[in-house]
Amino acid sequence: MIGYVTLGTNDIARAAKFYDALLGEMGAKRFMESERFIAWAASPDAPALAVIKPFDGKAGTVGNGVMVALAADSREKVNALYSKAIALGAKDEGKPGPRGEGGFYAGYFRDLDGNKLNFFHMG
Repeated sequence: MIGYVTLGTNDIARAAKFYDALLGEMGAKRFMESERFIAWAASPDAPALAVIKPFDGKAGTVGNGVMVALAADSREKVNALYSKAIALGAKDEGKPGPRGEGGFYAGYFRDLDGNKLNFFHMG
């Protein structure tokens, strides 16, 4: 159902370097970009993640309660992607592990602009 998600940034070049390296681990690559935004996806018809300089010209800020969850195909992939994010300078928001019931497994982090994300696996 989700087509794409945008995250505000104040340094598009820094964000691009971070997400090129991190999302490349999931097989995603840039498929749209301009001076104000860059979007990554595993394919043109798959949901995308984008960083953007806000349209109103004001600083990009973190949304309180906003989080982007990125699906991984295994717990091992969650661990690897979380570790990659931290190695790229992300801040820990909850190391990978089981959460609640039903086989939900996730690792949480904040990107270089403070946006909260996680990698998760169900099952």
